[in-house]
Formats: sequence, structure tokens, C-alpha cells
Amino acid sequence: MIYPSSLLSFFIFSPLCLSINAKTLIHDTCEICSQQDPFVNYRFCTTSLQAASGSRHADIIELGKISIKLAYDNMTDTQSYIKKLLKNDIEKISSYMKLRLDDCHDLYKDSISDIKDATKYYNNKRYYEASLHMSSVMDATTTCEDGFKEKRMGLSPLTKRNNATFELAAIGLSIVRILQSDAN
Repeated sequence: MIYPSSLLSFFIFSPLCLSINAKTLIHDTCEICSQQDPFVNYRFCTTSLQAASGSRHADIIELGKISIKLAYDNMTDTQSYIKKLLKNDIEKISSYMKLRLDDCHDLYKDSISDIKDATKYYNNKRYYEASLHMSSVMDATTTCEDGFKEKRMGLSPLTKRNNATFELAAIGLSIVRILQSDAN
């Protein structure tokens, strides 16, 4: 049986890696990530990575950087969206909704700091520390979403954004864990 980490080791360290189509590497990486992590959807993973700038010529290490950057970009966009909701719709939203949005804004603010730290650790090949910070990002999106569920009528205006951020972070975390297992 070929283990996923040994398969990716082949992609990382083999001279043939230079001739392997990046699309194949993306598909193989997403396949392994989706098999190892129930939070990674294969189709979402491949679509996200293929659409990202720089992925066409990326190796597995670059795919990890790209996935973390995708999560970061989504987080900063979501934080801006929350600010917009709070500013433009202040008269239309309930005090409960405002409180939840304020909480989510703070969670995203802290998570942006976490993902910057994850990037720093990732770039220094300190994968364990990077994985801790990526996990924190995932926890923050879940906490944000769960805050809206405290009341029965509390529908979240951030569900799609929280889910996308969560899954992008899960992809990054999965790649970090693959590299972490290869480093050990």
C-alpha cells in the first residue's frame, strides 16, 4: 500500500516533479487532503487551488502557501463585509445581530493575526506551529457561525463566508500536516 505522505514525498523530492503537471499535483494533493480530513471537500479544494494565481507551476510547498493565502484573502474580505454590514445596515439589524456581528468582527481580526503567524511559521518550515494557528482560524469561523445559532431566529448573514474560510483553512492545515509528517 502506498501511503499518502510517501506519495507526496515522491512529488516533493523526485526530479520528475519538475515534469509533473501542476493540475495533476493539485488533484493528487486535494485527493489526499480530502481522504485525510473530513472537512476538506475534494471539488472545493481543486477548484480553489486551480483558480489561484501561481498554482499552475506550484509544487506542494507552494500549494500550501497558496492555500494559506486564499484563506487569508477570504478572511480579510469577510472582515470588510462585516464592517460594511455594521455601518450600512445599522438601523435594519437587531441588537442581537449587531452583537453577533461585532463578535465575528473581533474573531476575524484575531484570526487574521493567527493566519499571519501561520504563514510565518510555514515559511520557516515550523509546521507544528503553523498547524496550531491554522486550527485557530478554523475554530474562529465555527465560533462566529455558532454565535448566530444561540437564538432560534438568528440566521447568520455570514454562513457562506464562514464555511469558505473554514474550508480554505482546512485545506491549508491538511497540506501543513502532510509536510509535517514528511519532515518527521
